[in-house]
Amino acid sequence: MADRGASALSLPQDWPAHPDPILALNRMGSFDWDLDAGLFHMDAQAFEVFDLRPEEYDGRPETLAVRVPPPEAARLDAVVSRAIKDGSENYGAYFRIRCRDGSARWTHTQGYIRRDDSGRPRRVVGIVRDATEELADSAARSHRAAQDESFRQQTGVVQVISAALAHARSIQDVIDVLKDTHGVRHLGAASLVMGLVEAGRIRLVAEGPAGSFVPGTRVTRIDEPYPLSEVVRTLSPRFIESPEEFAEGYPILWPHLTDLHITSAAYLPLIAQARPIGAMGLLYDDRRGFSAEERAVLVALGSSIAQSLMRARLYEQEKDLAQGLQQAMLPRTIPRVPGADIAVRYRSAALGRDIGGDWYDVIPLPGGRVGAVIGDVQGHDTHAAAVMGQLRIVLRAYAAEGHTPAAVMARASVFLHELDTDRFATCLYAQADLSTGVVQMVRAGHIDPLVRRNDGTCGRFPVEGGLPLGLSAEFGRLEYPVSTLELDPGHTLLLCTDGLVEQPGTDLDDSMRGLATLIENGPDEVRDLADRLIRLAEEQGGDDDVALLLLRRRAPEAARARGRLRQHVAPGDAEALIHARHMIRAAVRAWGARDRADEIELVADELITNALMHTEGSAIVTLRALADSDRRVRIEVEDSSSALPRRREAGEQGVSGRGLLLVDRLADVWGVEARGGGKAVWCEFRMP
Repeated sequence: MADRGASALSLPQDWPAHPDPILALNRMGSFDWDLDAGLFHMDAQAFEVFDLRPEEYDGRPETLAVRVPPPEAARLDAVVSRAIKDGSENYGAYFRIRCRDGSARWTHTQGYIRRDDSGRPRRVVGIVRDATEELADSAARSHRAAQDESFRQQTGVVQVISAALAHARSIQDVIDVLKDTHGVRHLGAASLVMGLVEAGRIRLVAEGPAGSFVPGTRVTRIDEPYPLSEVVRTLSPRFIESPEEFAEGYPILWPHLTDLHITSAAYLPLIAQARPIGAMGLLYDDRRGFSAEERAVLVALGSSIAQSLMRARLYEQEKDLAQGLQQAMLPRTIPRVPGADIAVRYRSAALGRDIGGDWYDVIPLPGGRVGAVIGDVQGHDTHAAAVMGQLRIVLRAYAAEGHTPAAVMARASVFLHELDTDRFATCLYAQADLSTGVVQMVRAGHIDPLVRRNDGTCGRFPVEGGLPLGLSAEFGRLEYPVSTLELDPGHTLLLCTDGLVEQPGTDLDDSMRGLATLIENGPDEVRDLADRLIRLAEEQGGDDDVALLLLRRRAPEAARARGRLRQHVAPGDAEALIHARHMIRAAVRAWGARDRADEIELVADELITNALMHTEGSAIVTLRALADSDRRVRIEVEDSSSALPRRREAGEQGVSGRGLLLVDRLADVWGVEARGGGKAVWCEFRMP
């Protein structure tokens, strides 16, 4: 029968032509139940367990009614149906069959439910074995009333333990549940031991109480004469009903247990997906023997523990894989940026593969500038992490190419829209000139940044935003307004993802104000402040990741001499022209030329306007602070035309012709330089 989807079992594709010899040696039959076709395939050993001949069986489960009485069949069907409906991976059950000679036989089955990608059950594969001898011996030695009471108590304990195990996310969680006051001690056990199969050996992962560890058993081979090894080899439980039986069966182990006064023990194989993943032992100091019902309860407990361990192991593997992928997508190190103290932090709230697409990045740029990025891709899975990694790379590339913040964001949105994904992302990109303190920011559906000032106060800085990345391209709204902030020396800019501030039932504005208050009362050093904020995120818990970036501007001695800003202005782009004017005004004031700010802004505006009107191309505006024999501000406007500007006299009624006249009158010196296929018109102003 063709398999539907990748199998987690090591069964051959032409099963049952090649039954597992290990199962056969242990007198266990295997079956494969095709739920779609309604066919129940069995190997030769399974036919022996059911006391059937192959020619008597047509492959349909209903035909087994000749051996399985209706009450037993109904009980077994209920177990299987419940497991299928509640999403369980496997089940285990004891049931009686009627043999060919009329005698009754106890049978045990354990099945693993195979589902397709949508969660729909497709197959059940598992084992069946004769459990008559296992259950019959102790049944004859127990009193019925005491057994019933014990059965009810232990069944209740198993239900409590199983409910607690449902929330276990790691192997240690499983162990903690078993050692808890509601765990195996309620089953009357005095000691617990558990081992997991790893590379053909059994590694002890739990033992208790303290002081009960047996030397030399931390790691043992499966073929060694220990009860854990035996139940892993045979896939059958081992019930030891007296000290004499223990001493006789395990002479190497017994001398180490005499101080514990053990009177009986139950060793259970932990089987998941039809393979042993470990074994567990429960040791008692106040009882001898196990009734059939008690054995059944303990075997059911072992099945529940095995399922939880397998789920925890898969969870830990998936979590390691997901976190490894996520960490690989984030920058390994943050570059040292002259003129700034930068700290980044990341806190993962991952559950299995449910990791977020949060990221941060710091991008060194020419001219003493730096780009800071914070973002969050929609979703919590490995796909979100993969999309995050690609977005981080393209944002870094676009910024390094020299594009304006608005252009960087628009290009990234187009990239995400054209990517083979349905995800969108929020993002905030800040481009800071550390020599002037001018920060240009664009926001794509992300939360606003916060600014901590020198006096210790902190507040939210509103940034006019556009649509999230991907959505703005889909709806043709690629305009990202640029907001400009003057970051004085000592001021700190904080960018974060919403996992730091969003809490269920809490208003975002209130959360932002609470975060600002926390920052006001926090340490000055950015790394210490980042540590405090990430500890807050860990204390709050939450199911969202947190990314955090802090940038504090320093004021090095040579900062003013290295000041440089650049802005690209396209024809018809009124927004870019406004941003260029704002940039010039803020930078000139930051450089100490406040008295000449109006003159410098007017001259720059004239040069930009001339370039746009007379060249049919874009203009690139560069602003520099120079310091040699005196301190000057230099403006350069580049265009793609080699034609030199011409000074004209405007008439009394003329509306043009005064541009270069203003430049000549207001600037201390000006000129023209050839630049490749174009030119640059420049002028300089002495600073007081």
